Amino acid sequence: MTEHPGHRGGGRVVFAPAFVGRERELAELRAAFAATPALVVVEGEAGVGKSRLLREFLAAPDRVALMAVCPPFRVPFTLGPVVDAVREAAADGVAGLELSGLAGALRSLFPEWADDLPGPLEPAEDALAARHRLFRALAELLARLDVSVLVVDDAHWADDATLEFLLFLASRRPQRVSLVVAYRPEDVPADSLVRRLSTRPSGEVTRLRLALEPLDVAGTGRLMSSMLAGEPVSEAFAGLVHRHTEGLPLAVEESVRLMSDRTDLVRRRGEWVRRRLGEIHVPPTVRDAVLERARRLAPQTQAVLRAAAVLVDPADAATLAAVAEVRPEQARSGVAEALERGLLEETTGGLVAFRHILAARAVSDAIPPPDRQALHERAGTVLEGAPKPSAARLARHFKHAGLLERWMTHAERAADEAAAGGDPDAAAVVLQDLLRSADLPPADVARLAAKIPPGSLTDTSRVQDVARTLGSALASGALDAGQTARTRYELALMLSGADALDESRRVMELAVPDLPEGSWERVRGMALLGWPRTSNCPGRVHREWLRRAAEAARSLPAVHQPEITEKIAVALLLLDEPDGWELAAGIPDDLATAAQRRNTAHRHANLAEVATRWGRYTQARSHAATALELAERFGYPKYRETILATLVHLDWFTGAWEGLADRAEELADNEETLPLNREQARLVAGLLLMADGRQGEAESLQAAVYAQVRDAGGGDFMAQPAAALARLHLAAGRVDEALRVVREPVGVVVNKETWLWATELVPVHVDALVAAERIADAADLVAAFGGGVRGRDAPASRAVLSLCRGILCAARGEHTRAAALFARAAAAWDRLPRPYDALLARERQAASLCAAGSEEAGLNLFDDISSRLTALGARGDAARVMHTLRGHGVDVRPTARWSRRGYGDRLSPREVDVARLVVAGRTNREIAAALFVSPKTVARHMDSAMRKLGVASRTALAVKVLEDGIVTAPDAITQ
Repeated sequence: MTEHPGHRGGGRVVFAPAFVGRERELAELRAAFAATPALVVVEGEAGVGKSRLLREFLAAPDRVALMAVCPPFRVPFTLGPVVDAVREAAADGVAGLELSGLAGALRSLFPEWADDLPGPLEPAEDALAARHRLFRALAELLARLDVSVLVVDDAHWADDATLEFLLFLASRRPQRVSLVVAYRPEDVPADSLVRRLSTRPSGEVTRLRLALEPLDVAGTGRLMSSMLAGEPVSEAFAGLVHRHTEGLPLAVEESVRLMSDRTDLVRRRGEWVRRRLGEIHVPPTVRDAVLERARRLAPQTQAVLRAAAVLVDPADAATLAAVAEVRPEQARSGVAEALERGLLEETTGGLVAFRHILAARAVSDAIPPPDRQALHERAGTVLEGAPKPSAARLARHFKHAGLLERWMTHAERAADEAAAGGDPDAAAVVLQDLLRSADLPPADVARLAAKIPPGSLTDTSRVQDVARTLGSALASGALDAGQTARTRYELALMLSGADALDESRRVMELAVPDLPEGSWERVRGMALLGWPRTSNCPGRVHREWLRRAAEAARSLPAVHQPEITEKIAVALLLLDEPDGWELAAGIPDDLATAAQRRNTAHRHANLAEVATRWGRYTQARSHAATALELAERFGYPKYRETILATLVHLDWFTGAWEGLADRAEELADNEETLPLNREQARLVAGLLLMADGRQGEAESLQAAVYAQVRDAGGGDFMAQPAAALARLHLAAGRVDEALRVVREPVGVVVNKETWLWATELVPVHVDALVAAERIADAADLVAAFGGGVRGRDAPASRAVLSLCRGILCAARGEHTRAAALFARAAAAWDRLPRPYDALLARERQAASLCAAGSEEAGLNLFDDISSRLTALGARGDAARVMHTLRGHGVDVRPTARWSRRGYGDRLSPREVDVARLVVAGRTNREIAAALFVSPKTVARHMDSAMRKLGVASRTALAVKVLEDGIVTAPDAITQ
């Protein structure tokens, strides 16, 4: 890259700025690579100097580094930044590198090397297998080129395939290539994989996170001085510029250049000063500075700048001339002036581009819309004539030119290329953008929607966008029966993937009858209609769909049998049918193909969830471990998220509460989490609040969870949040409210004939009916539950049945029998294990013993329960038991308020993370960005940490954790 040393403005020479104010960060960056491998994240706002820091780091000749710069649009050019960087590093081609046959996968990325690459590979089983093979081939190429460091700048614009490749490199053991990734935190989308990259476990890898801040007044002065031949700048002048630019290096640089162009700079008594206080104006934004500087240039230079701003990617003078509609000599003159004035910079191969994307955006936004459309049309037309043009870039230009046919042609080709290259998410993004933004004929809508890869659209807003477009196409009446059925089928799958379950069912019921007889789509649709997760469909209807699916599946090819069998087995288990276990056990764990690996991970994830519902916790944990290992090994982020949600719920049941609140809250705070998984995590967070005695917070949270699940149509998810909310109403004496809350989910259970769903719900419903003096109704409910779970090997339901029978006996005054039933329930809970529920059952047993006249035995049991509840972390429940003991005249000494579940007075791992960043001087908002949680969550962790350590300020917290050795100063910097 060539730096032009300076330009003359108004008779004064202004030089390129020196590297100022980042000496500490550069030293830390170099130190991180003293013992490779390393993974470094550099973050900061636009114009703060991330790219300059990377250039200074790469200037050292002691390593072979590759610099990849992501383009400023999320164009689905698979691995585009890395491909461009590799192409530059291997300018002489790949002949002689002795690549293995695997490198044949690179032919689609580097068609110009086709003669030197191995022959084409056999087609992969699916897109995931193709992508994994491509990543391995690209990693081999980096190794053959002796690349030790891969630097990725502007990663907030990276395509998903590039980010997944970085995750692939970071997860290899040993990690052969060190990574440096720079991005703007404020521009990282909620679903970006940058978040996962920056939070991966470090293992033996050196990790460093650098957050660049604007310059202070002194740094601003030094930067200005470096641009003015190193001569001093007055403190007042530096202060003025700092106030107007807030120390942002790019804004400082543009301001100095503009003031030089205006002749606003003068030297007085050996230092640079402003001409007069009342006459100088420092532009408050980079945009203003860039536009005013551009207006002072020659007309042909302004035309070149407009063309470069629209093109964005580096271009040669001939391309700029064609897009700008100027003569070649005028384009060359314009490029020369723009380079001299520091607006453009020279990149590789004699190409030029804007030095900073903010400057390009400023120029582009200032172009009148009709002129900008014309520029985009010319840019697209020129690039169409280039050898092997990027379909994604052409699609972008023709989209902004308003040329629908050409946009659709290139966008569809870009989607096809992305899908074939193993990048289904990129294909989905470009197709969704086309469906949402273009007014397409219904037939084109149907055809393009069918190309969206399954499972690639999970974001609710994206699904809603596509659903609206498909709904309009269906309502138009322009589609034939086959097109209508296929469009409805695709729409139903999208809605299901986004947890819009009731609407998905409605659409699929319309689609299935018109799908081709014996087709995979028809059988799959039947099986999905057999899943009982919607709230208003009777169980008999689900069972009938499953019967039809099983019958139709016999004619499917063998390759589809395991997947359809898994769907039927899990649906049967959700319907309380024990035959599902035998059916699922007969499916082999085949991992030979990518499709088999994905289906195996999916099956174990589902079985972990249903085993948890049945109370088979050991079996659930085994399935979850298998699913999680497969999801992490083969890269299935959505499956991994579902497994983590199941494990959070499983850990609540089994009393594994240490760190559980943090895990639940982080899963709930993650905007990438699917809605029902998020609500499951929030449910557990609320249950922990209840156990802690924080009833007000718990009630607000559980009410919100119940409302969200109810609105989503998640019939099988409704019972537990309803049970938790009803329990809170009962504790507050609101019996009628408790009965109102449980009415609908109990109705769902009765309608679907799925009494296992009511395992958590029936006890609180019985308690509410007894409190309302409706004991006969309570007895009927218990009898119905007993009949519904009879013959099922569901240990949790057996414990609940004993518990509910005990509640009925206690209500009838049969206290001795009630105590025995509560003891039986507690023993059943212990066997699962569910220690918290076992203790609550023993609390009822103790109360019944006291009521039956065995007060000493009852009080001894109460005392034991209190201690064990405290040890578990259920301090709210322990306080209630102690209150009961005091009511019996027992002198009970209160224990200290429990500050955090499972950690006592020790800081939790997340509290240590927060404290470490406090020591490093981060604000709450910066800590939230670093840990990918909300500022509110950071404040809660900080309050908890200060309470545990007995300090009252963040400064005192920082001092205390350093003094106690909880955090060390190097930790605070490198983490």
